[in-house]
Amino acid sequence: MNLDIDPNYDTGTQELLGEIRSGVATLMLNRPAKKNALSNQLTPALRASLLDLELRPDVRCIMLTGAGDAFCSGGDVSGMGGGSGSGDDRGKPTQADRVRSLQHGQNNLTLRMQQLDKPLVAALPGAAAGAGLSIALACDLRVASRSAFITTAFRNIGLSGDYGGSWNLTALVGVAKAKELYFLSERLSAEEAAALGIVNRVFDPETFRREAFEFARRIADGPTTAIRFMKRNINKAATSDLAATLDQEAEYMIRAFQTEDAKEAIRAFMDKRQPSFKGH
Repeated sequence: MNLDIDPNYDTGTQELLGEIRSGVATLMLNRPAKKNALSNQLTPALRASLLDLELRPDVRCIMLTGAGDAFCSGGDVSGMGGGSGSGDDRGKPTQADRVRSLQHGQNNLTLRMQQLDKPLVAALPGAAAGAGLSIALACDLRVASRSAFITTAFRNIGLSGDYGGSWNLTALVGVAKAKELYFLSERLSAEEAAALGIVNRVFDPETFRREAFEFARRIADGPTTAIRFMKRNINKAATSDLAATLDQEAEYMIRAFQTEDAKEAIRAFMDKRQPSFKGH
């Protein structure tokens, strides 16, 4: 299979491939036979890779995508089969244990993605469903192939949803629409998702990989510190009041003004040319 990336970044597992090129780190979920469903190898590798890439100065934008014709189908339903509950339950995790484990997992992925000091782009070549959609929604921006679709999906397996999908979807589309999308779990095409503001750009399937990378590269080419502050400001605006947001904007505006990228932008404006940002 042509994965359209050169896996030159080691994530520790073949279930998650990594590439760093032109300031963009691409992480590709690589379980195409399972529609890139999450697993006990893939999910921890994703968490660890995001933490590592945040610290790398050669990475200025992170793109998350999937191999084959899907982004991520969510949890691996084939591994969710419930037992009968008979037999000796000693030593098995309690319900409270399971709640704490899921809370920990969510905080170390969804919450960490929101707090990550680099922009995250989800590139959807195909389906994003269930927890896979939740992970896409946790990214800052989403681009999709015209052949892609999204669905909350949890209704179809009798579950309520996890990994922050309800919070992020509500922030994008409002309470009533988010409830509709959860209660019915209907599929939305890429164009329908774009019309609702869930997806930022839609590209043709034939050029999707190239155009998605170019979208991420344009972000990577920007003023890194200013974009980091932009992300923090918008996250603050979504969870705080105007006064607190204004205070933070003032601090970051002054700090951004002192960067080399800001000085380069001013010189470029005076010279009537495009700025060349170096990321500091």
